[in-house]
Amino acid sequence: MSDSLHSHKPGAEHEHSHKLKPVQKHGHGGHGDSCCSSSATAPAIIMLNEAPTAGARLSSFRIEAMDCPTEQSLIQNKLSKMTGVQQLEFNLINRVLGVTHDLPGIEPIIEAIQSLGMHAEPLDQGAETPTPVPRKKPWWPLAMSGIGAILAEVIHFTGSAPNWVVAVIALVSILSGGLGTYKKGWIALKNRNLNINALMSIAVTGAVLIGQWPEAAMVMFLFTVAELIEARSLDRARNAIGGLMQMTPDTATVLQADGSWLEQDVKTIGLGARVRTRPGERIGLDGEVLSGRSTIDQAPITGESLPVEKTVGDKVFAGTINQAGSLEYAVTAAADNSTLARIIHAVEQAQGARAPTQRFVDSFSKIYTPAVFVLALAVAVIPPLFMGALWFDWIYRALVLLVVACPCALVISTPVTIVSGLAAAARKGILVKGGVYLEGGYKLDALALDKTGTITHGKPVQTDYLSLDPTADESAPAIAAALAGRSDHPVSLAIAKAAVDKQIARLIVDNFEALGGRGVRGEINGQLYHLGNHRLVEDLGLCSPALEEKLFALEKQGKSVVLLLDSSGPLALFAVADTVKESSREAIRQLHDLGIKTLMLTGDNVHTAQAIAEQVGIDEARGDLLPGDKLQAIEALYAQGHRVGMVGDGINDAPALARSEIGFAMAAAGTDTAIETADVALMDDDLRKIPAFIRLSRQTSSILKQNIALALVIKAIFLGVTFAGVATMWMAVFADMGVSLLVVFNGLRLLRK
Repeated sequence: MSDSLHSHKPGAEHEHSHKLKPVQKHGHGGHGDSCCSSSATAPAIIMLNEAPTAGARLSSFRIEAMDCPTEQSLIQNKLSKMTGVQQLEFNLINRVLGVTHDLPGIEPIIEAIQSLGMHAEPLDQGAETPTPVPRKKPWWPLAMSGIGAILAEVIHFTGSAPNWVVAVIALVSILSGGLGTYKKGWIALKNRNLNINALMSIAVTGAVLIGQWPEAAMVMFLFTVAELIEARSLDRARNAIGGLMQMTPDTATVLQADGSWLEQDVKTIGLGARVRTRPGERIGLDGEVLSGRSTIDQAPITGESLPVEKTVGDKVFAGTINQAGSLEYAVTAAADNSTLARIIHAVEQAQGARAPTQRFVDSFSKIYTPAVFVLALAVAVIPPLFMGALWFDWIYRALVLLVVACPCALVISTPVTIVSGLAAAARKGILVKGGVYLEGGYKLDALALDKTGTITHGKPVQTDYLSLDPTADESAPAIAAALAGRSDHPVSLAIAKAAVDKQIARLIVDNFEALGGRGVRGEINGQLYHLGNHRLVEDLGLCSPALEEKLFALEKQGKSVVLLLDSSGPLALFAVADTVKESSREAIRQLHDLGIKTLMLTGDNVHTAQAIAEQVGIDEARGDLLPGDKLQAIEALYAQGHRVGMVGDGINDAPALARSEIGFAMAAAGTDTAIETADVALMDDDLRKIPAFIRLSRQTSSILKQNIALALVIKAIFLGVTFAGVATMWMAVFADMGVSLLVVFNGLRLLRK
C-alpha cells in the first residue's frame, strides 16, 4: 500500500486528518458523572481563529470530569476566547486535553478550566497517559434523595402533614441528589450553554417556586437515576474499545546476554530482542519467529476463526494467543507501535471523523434546544397575558417543556451506535477508519477488485511444463531454473521454486542480463540462453504459428507463459498461474446476494482476467490495465450512477482506491501504511470480510434511522401531550431519559456476536 491511497472522497468529510501516533496501553474506569450526549469519542482537533505561530507549544492536561461532549463544549467555548490559544485536541476516552498555545505559562489555562468546575492536571510531555481511575461515589446521597422524594409524594397525597413539612423533606431530597446537577447547570448558564444540567436546574427551580415541592424532588431524583443508568450503558460501548487494550500482557520472557531468560516489562524490551512464549501465553510484542512451531489464535488482530500455523520466518502479533508449541521470536516493533496498538489508535481516531448522520444531529440540536427554550418561555407568558389563562397551569406546562427540550436521545443516538459498529468491525478483523465509512458502506452497489493478492493468492506457481525440443528435454528445466533463479520477477521465482521442489541441481550462469519487460538471458556452459515471454520470442524472430497456438491455449486459461530459447529456437515452455483463494468464490457469491455488481480490474492480460473472473463468478473482467485505466473504470461506474468501492493491495491501485467511495486494503495486519491510509483495512486475506462490512454498515444505518425516528416521534408526541395539559414533570423525565436509554440499548445491539 502507498501513502497516496488515502484521500478525501465525495461525501467522505473528515473532521481532521493526521498521522497515527503510538498508543499506550490504558485501562478504562467507570463513567462517574454523566451527561446526555456522552460517547467514547476520539481525539478531536479544534482549530481556532488564531493562526499557529512558530513558537507555539503543546501542553497536555488530564481532566477527570471531561468525559462527554457537554464538558468539551464548555471547555472549547472558554479557551477559544483566550488570546494565545491556537488549537485544542480533545481525547474524551482518556480524558486528556491538548492545548497548542504561545502563552508564557500554563496557569491561565488551568484557571480557566477550574472556573468551569473542573480540575486540570498537567501531564509531562512524552509521559504515558495515566490510566483513568474509576470515580466511586457514596451511595447514601442518592438513597436519601429517593427516600425523600417518595416520602414527600406520599405525605402530599395523603395530607398527613402540613405543607411546610413536605417542602423540607423535598428540599433535603433535592439537595442530596441534585447539588452536582445545580453546580454544572449554573456553570453552563454562566457560559450561555443550554445543556441538560441547565435545563433540569431551571425546571426543578421553577417547580419549587410554584409550590410543586414533591414533583420537583421526584424529577431531580429520577433524572439522577436515569443519568446513572445511562452512564453504565455507555460504558459498555466505551469498554468495547477499551477491551482491546487489555489483550497485551504486561511482561514477556527475554533472552539475556548471559544466556538466561528473564521476565521483563514489555515497554522496556527493545527491537531485535529474542523473546520466548510458551503454550497458552499471549504474545507480548510483534515479531518474527526464530525457532519453534506452533498454532496461534490471531482472532484479536485478523478476526480469523481458526488458529494459524506459525514456523520460522512467520510474523507474530502482540495480543494473539500461542496455543500448541513453544516459540522464540525477534521483536520487530516496540510495545507502543505494535499492530494491535495501531489498530486501537485507528479505531479511537475513527470515532472523531463524524458520520453524516451525526453532523446532521449536532447541527439540528444547536437549533432545536434554544428554539424549545424560547417556546417554553412563550408558553409560560403568552396564554396568561393575552388569553386570560391561569399563570400556574401554563408555567407548569412550560417547565414540562424544558424537561422535554433536551435532545438527549437524539444527540446520543449516533455516537453510541457508531462506536458500537466500529468495535464490532474491529472484532471481525475489519478496521474502519471513520463513522463516515461505516455509515456510507450501505450505499455501495458496485465493487471493483484488483486480481493479484486480492482475488488470488498473489504467489504464482508453475502449473505446466512442455518440451519443444526432444534433445533438450532433460536439460531444459535445470537451465530455466538457473536463469529464473537470478531474477526477482514473481513468474521467474515460481519456475525456480518448482525446480527446488523437484530437487533439480542449480547451474552456474555467466553474463546474466535482465531484459526489461521481456525476460532474461545468460550463458550456461558457454551457451547463450533466453528465458522470457511471448514478446521476447517475437523480438528474437523465433515465433511460429504452431507455437502461437500453444501460447494462446494456455493464456486463455489465465496462465502466464515463459519460454526457454537458444539460438536455434524454443526449447521448452513453462506455464505459471496465480491460484484463486477459496474465500474469493464465497465472497463474490455473498456480494451478489447483497445486490452488489462486481468488476475485476487487473494489469494481467485479458485472457487471464477472464479466466479468473469465470472461476470466482465475477460479473465483468478487464485486463491489460494501467493505474490510470483503473481510475477511468471507476469514473465510468460513477457516470453510470453507481456508488463504487475499490479493493486492492498495491500501489498501482492507489488512484482507483482514492477515487472510490470506500477504499478497502487487503491483508493490512503488520503493514503500517495500509492501516494508516486505507478507508477500510481488512486485517487478513479473507475477501469475505467485505460483504460482512456491508451487512454491518446496513445494520448500522438502519439502527441510526430507528434511533432518530424514535427520538423525534416520542418528543413530538410528548410535546402534544404537554400542550394538552396532561403531562407531568416526572412523566417528562421518564419520557426523555427513557427514550435515551432505548436508543443506547438499540445501538449496543451491534456489539452482539
